Amino acid sequence: MNSGSGVEILDPEAVFRVVDLAGVLANGVLGGAVARQLRMDPVGFVVLALTSALGGGVLRDTLLQAGTPVALTDPAYLFAAIAGAFIAYLIELKGKWANRFLIVIDSFALGCWAATGTSKALGFGLEWLPAILIGVATAVGGGMIRDIAVGRVPAIFGGNTLYATGALIAAIEMAVLYHLGLRNVGMAVAIVSAAVICTVARRRGWRLPGPGELSVRLPRRTRSKPSGSGAAEAGSRKKEQGWPRPRFGRFPRPRSARRNPPEPDGDAAPARR
Repeated sequence: MNSGSGVEILDPEAVFRVVDLAGVLANGVLGGAVARQLRMDPVGFVVLALTSALGGGVLRDTLLQAGTPVALTDPAYLFAAIAGAFIAYLIELKGKWANRFLIVIDSFALGCWAATGTSKALGFGLEWLPAILIGVATAVGGGMIRDIAVGRVPAIFGGNTLYATGALIAAIEMAVLYHLGLRNVGMAVAIVSAAVICTVARRRGWRLPGPGELSVRLPRRTRSKPSGSGAAEAGSRKKEQGWPRPRFGRFPRPRSARRNPPEPDGDAAPARR
């Protein structure tokens, strides 16, 4: 079908569904891979696959208030997630090439979800900024819920290579091309950009700078030693600071007793000769 702009040939809705299901399948495989690392049983595979594959879409549809999430109304989404768990359960993704495959498929799924989340938010009439936020939340939501479920720190919280940054760039590209009437082109560009950025970041070890790397240390001010009158003033200031130190001594005698000491008693004192 031709779109209104006359540029796109495929139906954008059909492309949206295919990309969305591809992201579900990829995230299902990732959830199953985590279950295999933790040596879970088949129930654990299915639960982590469903959480990873459908969490982002459910979060997206809930924030958009689009009625019942599409993951619960379209059986294809559940089948795709379970198929991902089944693939991870049967195939042991172990070794250098398997690790590279998981990195690529994770980056691919990130771009798929960022593109579909942003596109659906713009289709519901949201402005570009909240639509981009919805796209990023859709991309990282499933993985974040999965990591929290198994007691891991989600990748978007830092300490890892670029992850949410790739989703953000993909969502921005999708928003720009959507407003230009190029929805299908936006899907392709967003997916490729996120996949390339995240894969190269894993390869090169690119990370966002931490707080200690951007902190600015101010030079310490050197204080000159006081001399002369300044030393006396500094000493008086030191004395004034804080509470006065209590001093305990003998009680003074009355002045009358000091001026007129008592005369000795005649009977008690011996007479001088």
